[in-house]
Amino acid sequence: MRVKPLVLLAAGLLLVPAVLPAQEKATFQSLDDALRAGGMLRGRSGPRSVNWIEGGRRFSYTQRGDSGEEIRAVDPATGADSLLFTANGLQFPDTNEAFSYQSFQWSRDSRFLVFQTRFKRIYRRSGTADYFVYSLAGRKLQLAARGARTAELSPDGTTLGYERGGDLYTYTLAQKKEKRLTLGATDLVHNGRFDWVYEEEFGMAQAWNWSPDSRYIAYWQIDESPEPIVQLSDYQGWHPDWDRIRIPSVGDSNARVRIGVVNVTTGRRVWLDPREQGEYYVPRLYWTSRPDTLAMLTLNRAQNVLKLWFFDARNGGRRLVHTWQSDTWIDVYDFYSNVQDMMAFPEGLNEFLWISDQDGWQHIYRYGYDGKLIKQVTKGPWSVTRIEGVDPKAEKIYYTSTEATPLERQLYVVDMDGGDKTQLTGTAGTHQIDMSPDTRYYIDTWSSTRQPRQVELWATGGAMLKKMEDNAAVSQWLESHVYSPAELFSFTTSDSVKLDGSIIKPPAFDSTRRYPVVFDIYGGPGSQQVYNAFETSTWSQWLAQQGYVVVGLNNRGSNNYGAAFEKIVYDHLGRWESHDFAEAARHLAAQPWVDARHIAIMGGSYGGYSTLYTMAAYPGLFSVGIANSAVTDWRFYDTIYTERYMNLLGENAAGYDSSSVLTHAADITGKVLLIHSMMDDNVHPVNTMQLLTTMTNLGKDVDLRIYPPGHHGAAYNLQSFRLIQQVSWDFLKRHMQGPAGGVSMAP
Repeated sequence: MRVKPLVLLAAGLLLVPAVLPAQEKATFQSLDDALRAGGMLRGRSGPRSVNWIEGGRRFSYTQRGDSGEEIRAVDPATGADSLLFTANGLQFPDTNEAFSYQSFQWSRDSRFLVFQTRFKRIYRRSGTADYFVYSLAGRKLQLAARGARTAELSPDGTTLGYERGGDLYTYTLAQKKEKRLTLGATDLVHNGRFDWVYEEEFGMAQAWNWSPDSRYIAYWQIDESPEPIVQLSDYQGWHPDWDRIRIPSVGDSNARVRIGVVNVTTGRRVWLDPREQGEYYVPRLYWTSRPDTLAMLTLNRAQNVLKLWFFDARNGGRRLVHTWQSDTWIDVYDFYSNVQDMMAFPEGLNEFLWISDQDGWQHIYRYGYDGKLIKQVTKGPWSVTRIEGVDPKAEKIYYTSTEATPLERQLYVVDMDGGDKTQLTGTAGTHQIDMSPDTRYYIDTWSSTRQPRQVELWATGGAMLKKMEDNAAVSQWLESHVYSPAELFSFTTSDSVKLDGSIIKPPAFDSTRRYPVVFDIYGGPGSQQVYNAFETSTWSQWLAQQGYVVVGLNNRGSNNYGAAFEKIVYDHLGRWESHDFAEAARHLAAQPWVDARHIAIMGGSYGGYSTLYTMAAYPGLFSVGIANSAVTDWRFYDTIYTERYMNLLGENAAGYDSSSVLTHAADITGKVLLIHSMMDDNVHPVNTMQLLTTMTNLGKDVDLRIYPPGHHGAAYNLQSFRLIQQVSWDFLKRHMQGPAGGVSMAP
């Protein structure tokens, strides 16, 4: 179906205009022209690096002023905007070097800034850096840690904790004194630092936490010695160097993990042992509202049994609070929705909140510290995606959910007993909320298919205080440039399941002509591709202007359509994703305006896997495939991610065989372009190399592009990114052209 324009719900909204015929508007003159226009379509994001400070009374943000980068603060109640910090004229202590930084964090009491400088990347989320502390009162900059992996000020603002070289340290700001808290770090044993797979698949870089009273630090000790080594090289120089990273693949041994708590004053350390049997994970640690009480989550290796433990930080005493079990897997965070924790321990309450799909949909549950269920707060055939804030005094929970439609995110408030639920956001679209800790205010960043990004400051339950960004420049650009908005559609599969998708059609679309189609997909479990949100991909706009229909799909395996929809993929990745891509292709092929002979499929990472598996599972349906950084056999991928969705190898060997592209490579027809880098520590090059060997042994040719220095996604600078896009476009153009050399749009 074609999406209707949204009803104007608030004054000042700038809907995508349709004031000029498409032929009078400017089009992209080249792919490079299109890629350069990406920033214009995305528009401005409003204030940068927003942090709520002073308990929520104000928020800070960064901007580039006349004298350089500034950190400023806004009082939402009055609108007062004040300068807090400027690097202008500031130098690194004891040097003549102008001060600069990569990022910063606030102390919990908002009296200090901790700057991360001279950062050197290691993995996706981590690297080493020097850390400087700046006092807002004294306006002094102080070096507190050099060459540290992570650093954080204590809640009372007196001490910087940090990890360096595999051990934990503190630095007291007043005494300017360093203290070592742990001993015994080696090349393989680290205190307060994760290995590659914990950081990547549990979504954390900092392997330690301050207690709220600043007395303790709880930390992970990681022993990587059981893990195998992966070697990667960019092949530079006369004798190329090799990076050696310990990363366990399916069936390999994981790192050994211990949890410790150290008293930062006395240095006394206590080990916390849940006495679990066999290999298990500790994906999260939380300090509770009770003094000296640390909560620990443990997951069995198959990730379908989750246990919550309470430990006494003083002596290591433990208590099992609750156990959850699943027939598939249990999530502790949501990478795709930017939800770091599915569990929360609100201050001032002797209870915890847990977002769980135990009734078939993701909902909020309240549990007491005795482990007993107090209340299922939300219910219905929709998902809570994120808890935005909790007001213990008013007994209110603020959350975003899919209640309106899985294609949108809307903000709601509900009583902790489940009553008096109210929707707070009023415009159709996808809303991203940044709420103050005291829940009095929130910043709402939202868009829809017909509305460029809007950024608004609201008083919770009240009026909009300020339109922080309306992206009028985007709307003005659209008045003079050709743009094809995404249209949301749905259809029912042959096995009676409704799927949502998006279509971007060529400008001046003519339903009496036939157009080639490009599926640009991802498809991985727990993700979601299609939203009621403004389309900003100039790659898709370029394809549309060249006469292609561009399609996205929320296939089975996607989150926010219920557990049955998402978790049907368990034990056999690829089967249902490819089924749904094929169903969508057949649905479109039945439309009179689709050229069924020319349907392409492309994607990166899991999307690369989905591309190859779908072409193998449904030969002849897709004439062209482009796979960037694709998994080709799940036995090559890491333990935590893969075994979460595929179970253990010994329990599901047949599933691993059937989910492998290598197993079905003989069935791949059509033209295939493979793209990979040699420094990809996520999807290792072995995936592409073994597929190449398999295809060669089958007498099947594929096109290949290797970008040695790149990491995951292959691109490693602007030039390589543009080249990869150009190569992909040239491949599509070469194999999707009609007989006359142009795009097939036969009447």
